[in-house]
Amino acid sequence: MRILIAAAGSRGDIAPYTGLGAELRRAGYDVTLAATEAFAPLAQAAGLAFRRLPADTRGRGGGTGRRDLMRTAAAFVTDLGQGFADAVDDDTDLLLLSTTTAPLGWHLTEATRIPSIGVYLQPTAPTGDFPPVVTGSRSLGRHVNRAAGGLALRMTDRLYAPAVATLRHRLGLPPASPSETRRRQERANWQILHGFSTALVPRPSDWRSGLQVVGNWWPHHDPAERLPAEIEEFLCAGPRPVLIGFGSMASGHGERLGEIAARALRRAGLRGILQAGSAALAADGDDVLTIGDVPHALLFPRLAAVVHHGGAGTSATALRAGVPAVTVPVTADQPFWAGRLAALGAATDPIPFPSLTVERLADALGSVVRQPAYGRAAARAAAHMGTEDGAGRTLRTVQRLVGG
Repeated sequence: MRILIAAAGSRGDIAPYTGLGAELRRAGYDVTLAATEAFAPLAQAAGLAFRRLPADTRGRGGGTGRRDLMRTAAAFVTDLGQGFADAVDDDTDLLLLSTTTAPLGWHLTEATRIPSIGVYLQPTAPTGDFPPVVTGSRSLGRHVNRAAGGLALRMTDRLYAPAVATLRHRLGLPPASPSETRRRQERANWQILHGFSTALVPRPSDWRSGLQVVGNWWPHHDPAERLPAEIEEFLCAGPRPVLIGFGSMASGHGERLGEIAARALRRAGLRGILQAGSAALAADGDDVLTIGDVPHALLFPRLAAVVHHGGAGTSATALRAGVPAVTVPVTADQPFWAGRLAALGAATDPIPFPSLTVERLADALGSVVRQPAYGRAAARAAAHMGTEDGAGRTLRTVQRLVGG
């Protein structure tokens, strides 16, 4: 049986599917990951076939405001829709669609009759439990939260409308709006599995039955892989350091962020590792090490704390390691995850990216490292996450669907 996982976005939007795909492959399925070209090496390292999607998040501006985000998203979706149909061939038996690809993938399932399941990294269905993740707003009560969630879906529908119209025309389908298609999927109780932990987001009681929270899909990495010698030497040379990194965020802000990070670490009396990322973060000093990409699953358990942008994957990996965090959310769903970590007690209150200063970062670092309550909360969440098996539950759902 041939399964195609279609995902699009930044590294954090793709890497979890390598672990899910590897689990499905071990069960005997032929698995292909469809993503943008930059992520071919991730698929290949996990033993997955790869198919290119026609869009890329790289080089799409460094703005961090809501308007910048919407412009970037609109351009990305337009590119994605141009050749999305080419990702699916006649031999595909099942589509697994991410949050970003589902609004296009639904039309492929309609045209080809290939069954599909949603595999989402964010909760998108309206609920009274919390406001929509993309707004980053505080809860305003159950009624308003749910209404705002519906509005957020309609805004997403508008974003996808031009790409959907073009795709349906190419597939020979009659015109249908994204809203109409989404409502049809909801009436059919289309199944969506959410790859995050109930430690962070318990399943809302007002969700329909087809929506499940199964636990994280962890990025694949070679069990034999080890941290580079330079990092091992630094880790062994003194007290546990703090990692500071912003992943694929904050491009163009590296010089400012590097200076803030180095000064805040010195002010807090802590050693630090700076992960360059898209911001090209860097600093010099005996107690500061600058690194490139390394598996977070190997590094995070060796740290005193993690300063990060609040991405879903980084938030979950730090929590899984039992390590407290200081979050500096930049955009999109990051304020949501940052708020969830703080609500658990495993992170300080988020520091919005425009408000980041040496003083605020140093104060937060001093609190999160030296007040044991943060570490205890992270450890409790890690124990909870250890009882979950996101990839295994997804595999069982696939087996029930296809009868194998």
